Amino acid sequence: MLLTISQATFLLAIFIGNVSAQTYLEGIYCGKVSCYGVLEVERDAPKGEISKSYRRLAKKFHPDMHRGVEAKKEAEEKFKLIATAYEILKDEESRADYDYMLDNPEKIYSHYYRYYRRHVTPKVDVRIVVAVTITIISAVQYFSASQRYNSAITYLSTVPKYRLKALDMAKKLGKFDTSKKSRRRTKNEMKEEEDMIIRQVLEDNIDIRGGYAKPKVTDVLWIQLLLLPVNIVLYIAWYLRWVWKFNIKKMEYGKEEKLYLIRKRLKMTQIAFDALEEEKRETFLKQELWIEEKYQQWFTKREEDMKKQLAENARYKACRRYMKNHGAGRITFDDS
Repeated sequence: MLLTISQATFLLAIFIGNVSAQTYLEGIYCGKVSCYGVLEVERDAPKGEISKSYRRLAKKFHPDMHRGVEAKKEAEEKFKLIATAYEILKDEESRADYDYMLDNPEKIYSHYYRYYRRHVTPKVDVRIVVAVTITIISAVQYFSASQRYNSAITYLSTVPKYRLKALDMAKKLGKFDTSKKSRRRTKNEMKEEEDMIIRQVLEDNIDIRGGYAKPKVTDVLWIQLLLLPVNIVLYIAWYLRWVWKFNIKKMEYGKEEKLYLIRKRLKMTQIAFDALEEEKRETFLKQELWIEEKYQQWFTKREEDMKKQLAENARYKACRRYMKNHGAGRITFDDS
């Protein structure tokens, strides 16, 4: 069947209308109308032209510029649509998503995903998230270190050895109030004052190392990150100095360098090594454990001593007899 020119034109208009209707999705962007059409601009209009058109239309359809209930209501709806279109087209990423919808009308689910991903997901700068996370970690880190340090001081204040030394030191420093007015206090008040003075003396004079050391602001993550470039430069300078002095010039190790090598041989962290008693570290120095051969001898001897101690231990002997008689993975009940 042949169609006349007018019939063909009519069918083409219906087809274009259906494609156009499918291009604009209800519930996202400007609904079933074109955002460019709402702002009365072409699709390739620059950002400045879009802003200029928005200001003109917003002024024209502002509800305060109209009178009457129906006129105000109609202007308010138009004003909201204009604001929505401007919010979409003023942002380059949002405008790119909208243009993608116009160019790919068949990808309906993709358009909904792109729209809600941009409008529902909170728009938070990644740098802010990282900064807040580091701040929280730093605060928790400092608070945990303070808790450990306070628990260590509290424990030491109950140990007679440290408590008596702290009392003697406090008396020499005149920290106790011996006036007549102080004698009127109750035993509990005097006990609380004594505990507080002992705690203060311990904090001022005792050197706690390791995991229970007094917290420092420089140890928290924020400060460590800020000082990272400086620490890298210092490490490179230290490493070059080490190579020059001990690898090239063959100089003798000092005490600090010997302790560093011993710590490396023992595979201990700096905090754990600092937590050792001074006598223990001096013993390591006397044994010359920074030398590989002597460290291996010391390590072998220590392993043998540990095996001897286990062999002489009554519980270890009983466990070995049980494993020999009953084997592994067997459960028995002793009624005796």
